[in-house]
Amino acid sequence: MLEIFYHPIYTSGISKSSNFPRDRYQLIFESISKSNRNKDIKFKIPKKINVKHLYNVHQKDYVDQFLKGKLSEVQQRKIGLRPWTSKIIERTLFIMGGSVSAVISSIENGASANLAGGTHHAYHDYGSGYCVFNDLVISAYYCKEKFKRYQNILILDLDVHQGDGTASMVKTDKSIFTFSMHCESNFPLKKQVSDLDVPLKKGMKDKTYLKILGSSLEKLEDNDTDIIFFQAGVDGLVHDTLGHLSLSHQGMMKRNEMVLSFCKKKRCPVVIFMGGGYSKPISHTVKAFSELFFQFSNL
Repeated sequence: MLEIFYHPIYTSGISKSSNFPRDRYQLIFESISKSNRNKDIKFKIPKKINVKHLYNVHQKDYVDQFLKGKLSEVQQRKIGLRPWTSKIIERTLFIMGGSVSAVISSIENGASANLAGGTHHAYHDYGSGYCVFNDLVISAYYCKEKFKRYQNILILDLDVHQGDGTASMVKTDKSIFTFSMHCESNFPLKKQVSDLDVPLKKGMKDKTYLKILGSSLEKLEDNDTDIIFFQAGVDGLVHDTLGHLSLSHQGMMKRNEMVLSFCKKKRCPVVIFMGGGYSKPISHTVKAFSELFFQFSNL
């Protein structure tokens, strides 16, 4: 069984007039709930994160400005999700809480997920690309602080956009290995250096993508890994408006199978962070994430 952390504020905390597809969270929740006949998935409501965990990885002034609702127009525009609602702060705290809750659950149960997060574009002192704080890095240091057995962390980022903020924030920490396989000609314009970057050409289809993924995962097999953080964005789908790859639903499911097989070989807990998905119609994103979560319910 897979525990997934979800709160309705993941949707309601974003304005209906935003160009961000806010309904995807609720639609994925509804889709899974309708198909969950064997009770393979259990939803849990997260608690808001304790702000001390934000201070552990982000600049204090930046955290305080956000929590007080005092970020500048320029800072807000860089993050996106506008126009901001009165719930944006609470929403962010619940999402960060969902991710650290999934860390705890994964260690107890083998795998867990947050039905949001994967906010890999946030940097130490600013947010970017729909990401206020970096829950991957927050969760990594939360894990290292709370669980002495889980010090070596592999961040496996398959979102179509490079995990630039993550790479920047942990670049000097050798206990956290960052892997990013992303579309080369895509946001962010200025890439950072991960421990292993695999840039992909625009328009890449299933066969080539899966071959490259397979060889990349082989390179990671000998890594000393205690826990895996899987940033599982599905914005590589051919239907995605921001992805620039051409993966089919079958190709995406095969991707998930390959990661699942890799995780089983490593015999360590897995935390799933949702990541990007911006298909039109949004039903393609909903379908891909729903399939992903059911696949990992059998870990």
